[in-house]
Amino acid sequence: MVPGAAEVSVFYPSLSDVMLRLSRTMESGTEPGRVLPPPGAMRISFILLTTSLCALVLLIAPASEGCGPGRGYGKRRLPKKLIPLDYKQFSPKVAEKTLGASGRPEGKITRNSERFKELTPNYNTDIIFKDEEDTGADRLMTQRCKDKLNSLAISVMNMWPGVKLRVTEGWDEDGHHSEDSLHYEGRALDITTSDRDRNKYGMLARLAVEAGFDWVYYESKAHIHCSVKSEHSVAAKTGGCFPGDAQVILQGGATKQMRDLHPGDRVLASSTTDGHGSLLYSPVLSFLDHQPNITKIFYIIGTNRGLNITLTAAHLIFVTDCSGEQSEPKWDKTAEGPPLKGSIQKDRPRWKADLRTVFASEVQPGQCVLISQGKVGSQAEPSVVTFVEEQRNTGLYAPLTQHGSIVVNGVLASCYAAVDNHHLAHWALAPLRVFYSLIGPSEPQTDGLHWYTWLLQRLGQMLLGAGHFHPLGIEQVQR
Repeated sequence: MVPGAAEVSVFYPSLSDVMLRLSRTMESGTEPGRVLPPPGAMRISFILLTTSLCALVLLIAPASEGCGPGRGYGKRRLPKKLIPLDYKQFSPKVAEKTLGASGRPEGKITRNSERFKELTPNYNTDIIFKDEEDTGADRLMTQRCKDKLNSLAISVMNMWPGVKLRVTEGWDEDGHHSEDSLHYEGRALDITTSDRDRNKYGMLARLAVEAGFDWVYYESKAHIHCSVKSEHSVAAKTGGCFPGDAQVILQGGATKQMRDLHPGDRVLASSTTDGHGSLLYSPVLSFLDHQPNITKIFYIIGTNRGLNITLTAAHLIFVTDCSGEQSEPKWDKTAEGPPLKGSIQKDRPRWKADLRTVFASEVQPGQCVLISQGKVGSQAEPSVVTFVEEQRNTGLYAPLTQHGSIVVNGVLASCYAAVDNHHLAHWALAPLRVFYSLIGPSEPQTDGLHWYTWLLQRLGQMLLGAGHFHPLGIEQVQR
């Protein structure tokens, strides 16, 4: 590899390898509460899974086009341009101990405390641990921190051949940091390169951001500080759901709580997959997750219109970029005001061009979500996010509608979770939607994750890699 070039190589397993892994997973048993197909549905499950596999392969095929010698149909994807962080710059641009970054501290961990078992040693030979205390403390960290650090170590070696990642401070058991430092919980690290070349530290910080650390700070000319979220500060491996007291709008204008919703009910949703379309009533086909008695931590996303949506960290929600405290649509800056009727932009405000889905845990105050006043035929409109908070609530409900979206508490959200691409999830679940459209809506047979969703998550991780999934949204496939 050429020094200074940062590339990520992706290897896609063969179809036989994917099916072998799935069969081994099925043979090894499943966890309590997971909904698997009844014996009579095994043939249907195979057909649906095969169809989804074909859809996923077709969707990811462009990523591998043009990689061989000679001319190809596609073009090689250029490596992402990495911009070093400036001295004293941090990413994301919020305080470390806020929800948008690593979250609040949960208390010191000592060798004698019950939580000490949350720390795991890191013996990666590609990482140098300073360990000036000679106690091995710098090697102890949470599993999430360990995963991100190991990923960063690979990036460092790819960026600078012959150079390794160096950890100068890890878990602190001696009280050398501020009272609420995340070093006391094994969630923070101070890092350098093994050659201690300070000219590399800005790029090292950028690599740490790309590796998935939840907060990175070019804190000192002598090191980079980075930290991660708590293992249980957001909902554990639960995919994405709404709580039982979340409300939807039924056909006719009545409201119903999520816990009382049933397949066959028609609820307010967007008529298009991208969220741009007018609102309509879409039938609920089934539940991708249904656990009435589970208590988890949810994110509350509040808006300046007084409408607040509550959902788990890994659930997808429609967002767009806003400016300041206003929620009026903004037109493309290239035009001198709103485009004329019949122009090529077709009266499309800029916020629509920026509309996308992100995980609930990634939503930041100042962005906009789409809200609805409950009128069929109207379009959802942007409203500024004023706060993001955590709240413990009971019930996990993930209804699947025909159109793949749903208005909850007046805010438009996706029906999908865990994977970072709403359109990909919509395609992958198309066979299931067609199936229920033919046989009619289906009540959950037992509480838990829908068997089709469970299989798709594992299939998706094998084909796409864990980087496309929310780190706390699903369990990792056993490889």
